Amino acid sequence: MKLIKVDMTAKTIRVEDLPAAYKGLGGRALTSGYINDHVPATSDALGPENILIFAPGYFSATPLVNTSRLSVGAKSPLTGGIKESNVGGTVAAALGNLGISAIVVEGQAPEGETWLLKIEPDGQAVLIEGQAYRDMRTYALVEKLVDEFGAKNSVTCIGPAGEQQLSAASIQTTDMDGHPCRAAGRGGLGAVMGAKGLKALIVSRAGKNADPMADAEAFKAAAKAYAKAVKADEFSGEILPALGSACLVEAINEVGAFPTRNAREGQFEHADQISGETMARIIRERGGKTTHKGCAQCIIDCSNEYVDKEGKYVTSSLEYETIWSMGGMIGNGDLDAIARLDFLCDDIGLDTISTGVAIGVAMDAGYKSFGDAQAAIAMVEEVAAGTDFGKIIGHGPAAVGKHFNHDRVPVMKGQSMAAYDPRAIQGMAVTYATSPMGGDHTAGWVVDQNLEAFGGTLDRFSAEGQVEASRNTQIHMAAVDSVGICDFAQSGLAAPGGIENVYQMVAAKSGQPFGEEDWQALGLRVLKAERAFNRRAGFTPADDRLPRMFYEEPLPPHNKVVVISDAEMEATFDF
Repeated sequence: MKLIKVDMTAKTIRVEDLPAAYKGLGGRALTSGYINDHVPATSDALGPENILIFAPGYFSATPLVNTSRLSVGAKSPLTGGIKESNVGGTVAAALGNLGISAIVVEGQAPEGETWLLKIEPDGQAVLIEGQAYRDMRTYALVEKLVDEFGAKNSVTCIGPAGEQQLSAASIQTTDMDGHPCRAAGRGGLGAVMGAKGLKALIVSRAGKNADPMADAEAFKAAAKAYAKAVKADEFSGEILPALGSACLVEAINEVGAFPTRNAREGQFEHADQISGETMARIIRERGGKTTHKGCAQCIIDCSNEYVDKEGKYVTSSLEYETIWSMGGMIGNGDLDAIARLDFLCDDIGLDTISTGVAIGVAMDAGYKSFGDAQAAIAMVEEVAAGTDFGKIIGHGPAAVGKHFNHDRVPVMKGQSMAAYDPRAIQGMAVTYATSPMGGDHTAGWVVDQNLEAFGGTLDRFSAEGQVEASRNTQIHMAAVDSVGICDFAQSGLAAPGGIENVYQMVAAKSGQPFGEEDWQALGLRVLKAERAFNRRAGFTPADDRLPRMFYEEPLPPHNKVVVISDAEMEATFDF
């Protein structure tokens, strides 16, 4: 359990034992706890006082499947509050196999300097001058780094957007094929990495020094049972391998919760052209991969490789949120254009959700017409070029709204909403508004509890039960993000004894008893740390609100508005 501290000001590296205060923690629990303890909440997110921390989940590099999840934490330049952004790929497993619990990046290199941080197979770390890599897009960067350092490394990096310190800049990391197509996208943490002067983190995948287990046999038994449940589940065992997360396009559109044309409508008339079924058919016809292993330790294989008409690679993986943000949200029914936009965002280092919504706001303000895919592509290319308007797009939807003096901007705490309109799924209104992270769907995804087709029992147009559902899910997800289980592998929890298997694995690794109360306490610990930081940063209950458009503009086709009251929102975290 090692902590690597990198001081970008002094160019020094220290390897320490993980402090006792963080023993037994991983992922989001470690990043949020550390940021809350060590970063002045009112500091400049792009200044030297901010800290950027990379932490694999507690289960990363264990025998448990689908646990190569990395949490990246910092004060967000987008929201002004605390941020944890979660990403798959290979880096979390690589760090875990080196026995590294976290990498903490402090200070700030002088402006204009560019550095690489390389972690060797023995876990030692070294800073390497990286001026030759400055301004490179991520795909070319990774190719050059592989030539220089070899293919047996995981690369986590930023593109031009991060170097420009734009608020929607992502941190990209490589998948199993070495493509930088996995994004810690939300919150602008790529800008923090750019402000530090760090272009890339290169981690050896040859490590063999994972943290020891207190009871390896007990862990393996529980992990085997959990994996069996993941494979047996229809969603994770059959639907996701065939369609990926794009399976949600038709389902969410059908219930009128698919935000279209900057959330003026809840259904997109061309949804069938960009659905998971259509995408899978096109990929098969062109010789791409509909089922693809993107992340280390994955048994679901929900990824895909989208190819062009000549069968050449375009992007991986084309997922639901991006299909929505670059599709319905901007009125674009061209799947090839969506794939191109996805690639460009990964290559430039941009969050696809924030960027798509930013384009949608620009179109809504009359800058370009909804459905103009080529205009959308041109806007994203402007970000890489560093034009004045490109910087506005790269700073996200709120910046675009301010530029055009346009008030229809679907952001919460400065971060854009995701692909579920809160007027059609009231529980998502609670999550968007109250999550410490801003408009974040993964923080408390209650879509399943609201839709009958998913087994839900709540009235999705009513406030009843929505606060409780969001609260409980946010607590649960804070714990999931801490142990590092992939969202889609939560199907293993649905089987009889599923959550008990997770408790058993925590106990088997730590050597300490662990049960339901401890799981709840872990999630609460995370949320309390995040909310404490945000309070010190100046957040008040007024920040736990949605934009007026959601309360005042009925959403077709059901013509509903958000009905969760301010008092109910404020009761969400009455722990």
